[in-house]
Amino acid sequence: MFNKKQILVPVDFSDQSLIAVSQSYNIARFHNCSLTLLYVIYNDFMGKLKSFFTSDVEQAEKMKADVRLKLEELGEIVKRESGLSVTTLVAEGSVHDEIVNTANMIDAAFIIMGTNGANNFTKKFIGSNAWRVINEAPCPVISIKGTEHTKGCKRILLPLDITRESRDKISKAIELANYFNSEIALLSIHESDDEFVVNKLERQMQQALEFIASQGIKATGEMLKSSELGKAVIDYAQQT
Repeated sequence: MFNKKQILVPVDFSDQSLIAVSQSYNIARFHNCSLTLLYVIYNDFMGKLKSFFTSDVEQAEKMKADVRLKLEELGEIVKRESGLSVTTLVAEGSVHDEIVNTANMIDAAFIIMGTNGANNFTKKFIGSNAWRVINEAPCPVISIKGTEHTKGCKRILLPLDITRESRDKISKAIELANYFNSEIALLSIHESDDEFVVNKLERQMQQALEFIASQGIKATGEMLKSSELGKAVIDYAQQT
């Protein structure tokens, strides 16, 4: 049923999660992946629902059936819009646990999920679970925030350090830049005043810029000093 090129997209039908679905199309096409849409019925909520309907437990089962039907309808819409293969799954339990469990089950290549959605359910559960999913997932997690998104990307921000892993990511950035016809912004962040470290980063930055230019891609580079890597990257992305 599943293959090793699945992208998992958790859905709760909020605007934010639907934006994440639409943003998964290009990534799925780029990596030749199919999509798996997952709806998690939060176990505490279902338990309260079953308790409330003590005289008619079938109501709770009807809700689950309605969720499955709605998810299947969304899957058909996604198939028509994207031209991709789409699978739908419904799980019951802890939101972040079921996302991680499903990612393991289908051997997901990526998880793409919306964060800070518009409704109370998403704010309480999807938003708070995003960090736990990122920490526990067996694959890269792409979180989609905000309400305005384009079909591609004009600029790719690539943080760079002196590790081999960081340098290896340059080739992936070049592939994406070619696919989206975008430019690459290299950002090297250091927290040391050590001249040796700074000079090494400057040399690496220059080499990276020259290599990217040799591939016919426009690139810029900047170095910043900061002790908060994550915050510095986000601030730079928002300012530029």
